[in-house]
Amino acid sequence: MAEKLLTWKEARIAGIVTEAGSSVEYLTGAWRSERPVHDMEQCTHCLICWVYCPDASIIVEDGRWVRFDYDHCKGCGICANVCPVNLKKPHAVTGQMGKVIQMVPEH
Repeated sequence: MAEKLLTWKEARIAGIVTEAGSSVEYLTGAWRSERPVHDMEQCTHCLICWVYCPDASIIVEDGRWVRFDYDHCKGCGICANVCPVNLKKPHAVTGQMGKVIQMVPEH
């Protein structure tokens, strides 16, 4: 017979992190209902999105935005909300005006 699992009332409060950096092992991107898309051509690479991303899901190389880490991005939209760059022409992915980073529905 299988071992009985504890209910939420029986479980201990808090958790234990046994190894530093263990969150890398868990792909949390499947949780999102929307995902950010980026217009590289119109980006100024100010990296404000990178500063505010709570999941460290914005990959930067040589001081420039490179891509989103969709495996760990939860689709919170903070990057799109803090993006200061207004588009001068329609977004390369969405075709809409607005900001360089925009949120679109996940498939």
